[in-house]
Amino acid sequence: MSLPEPRDPAGPYRVSVVCLGNICRSPMAEKVLTADLERAGLGGLVEVDSSGTGHWHVGGDMDPRAASTLRVHGYLTNHTARQFDPADLATRDLILAMDLDNLDEVRRFVGEYGGEHGFDESRLRLYRSFAPGGGPNPEVPDPYYGGDDGFTAVLNMVEAAAKGLTGELVTRLRR
Repeated sequence: MSLPEPRDPAGPYRVSVVCLGNICRSPMAEKVLTADLERAGLGGLVEVDSSGTGHWHVGGDMDPRAASTLRVHGYLTNHTARQFDPADLATRDLILAMDLDNLDEVRRFVGEYGGEHGFDESRLRLYRSFAPGGGPNPEVPDPYYGGDDGFTAVLNMVEAAAKGLTGELVTRLRR
């Protein structure tokens, strides 16, 4: 899968991860991807952030179960939830949705605001589409209403996809 060209070749490649409330999946993916990029020596070349399509948790911390899962596995947990802003379309090189519902919601934003921000659907993907070997379900399920094991499963999914995406970013940015 090829990545879209950087919008600003002189600046960092900007990736945004989007889920529903920005307290579980997308911040977990943000922290994991950021750590993988640092290990690959791309920390200064790629910026990662996250947001949610919903407004319920804006300004709040990461879900404690998500934070605990990340912490146990050595990842950072600092996070303040924010809602996806259509203005993000002006500056992001790649937007990664965690599931099909959020992909559809971001597509709606792209349809409504993408033209004015020079953003098209080629810059929009499912996060898990970067996982090596893929699988039958390209979505990262929402663990919010389940137990701790759901957060561990999500971590495993986002780690696999982060490795695949990091590999592609290494190829794209180190030409």
